[in-house]
Amino acid sequence: MGEITSFMSKGIPPKYVERENENTVRVLNQKCNRNFEINYEESRLHDCSKKKVPADKMLRPGDVLINSTGTGTAGRVAQLYDVPTSTTIDGHMILLRPTEEIDSIYYGYVVKAFQPQIETLAEGSTGQTEINRKRLQEEIVISFPKEKETQERIAHFLLNIDEKIKVNNKINKNLEQQAQTIFKSWFVDFEPFDNACPPNWKNGCVDDIAELYDSMRKPLSSLERADMERAYPYYGAVSIVDYVDDFIFDGEYLLLSEDGIYVVDENGHPLLQHITGKFWANNHAHILKGKAGFNEDSLYLFLSNTNMAPIVTGAAQPKINQANLKSFPITIPTSEVVEKFNTLIQPFFDQRLSNEAEVKKLETLKDLLLSRLVN
Repeated sequence: MGEITSFMSKGIPPKYVERENENTVRVLNQKCNRNFEINYEESRLHDCSKKKVPADKMLRPGDVLINSTGTGTAGRVAQLYDVPTSTTIDGHMILLRPTEEIDSIYYGYVVKAFQPQIETLAEGSTGQTEINRKRLQEEIVISFPKEKETQERIAHFLLNIDEKIKVNNKINKNLEQQAQTIFKSWFVDFEPFDNACPPNWKNGCVDDIAELYDSMRKPLSSLERADMERAYPYYGAVSIVDYVDDFIFDGEYLLLSEDGIYVVDENGHPLLQHITGKFWANNHAHILKGKAGFNEDSLYLFLSNTNMAPIVTGAAQPKINQANLKSFPITIPTSEVVEKFNTLIQPFFDQRLSNEAEVKKLETLKDLLLSRLVN
């Protein structure tokens, strides 16, 4: 990597301030780098009047950033396609720029493709790991097309895939918002029912509308997963943790976070994953399917609007245990109302499912292309 990199440097030791003024610039840190993207929400402000930022450490479009420290975060890669405001990085990140013979976007995709190998370059004791920059320059061996035009074509194709994925994800977010609006109209404001909860709806609990499949879960250690073919997603409390060579579940399910750093959001709503297809799950998420007229779509909307903060136990390790989840009180509409609601929201979730399937195909194609950049 050293031969095709013109600039590689750690960031600055920032002098943080709370308020923005004419002397401040944004500082990115490890928390800003996730899923190959930079999020400015976790950035902070540095006061340049207290410590000047060298010009070459001010970020530019096309810059590649690597988290240089932290267990579980060291080695994460992201590329900046635009810089919305004057920005630099702190000392826990590494800034890279390619030589003139390498297209900057192509360079970014290649470095992202090498993230698994870069992560192995972290050295040091637990909690103090750091990427060895000398090894980064010497041990990451990159081959590339000599013609810059070829590099640009490859980069443009990959960029188009990423843009399509973003568009689909944005559409899906809008589809869910529309479904949530309908839910609020029916079951919060009761607009179709003269703005009042109908008297023939009954008081029940989650166990009345959801079947739990927790007994089928099976955690796999990182060592057990290490040599597996990456064929099926392996889910944890809030996201995909890894990929494995087999599956336990096949179909449509909801995964509700059982334990971890967070199990509910700021409104007390449980953290949910709406999953379709073949997958494996560990024991950090409850596995649910709808019953008694509820399908996974309507169950998702009901649970995602339910404040479950009162049943979260544990301070150091928040948890929603199975008994508390099953017995959690909930108002249950009549079967006729649930059936009508299912029919009303189905087109939104069908379209979302179609978009998600396209995203999976695009991600598979992208992974294939990136693997060829590495090999």
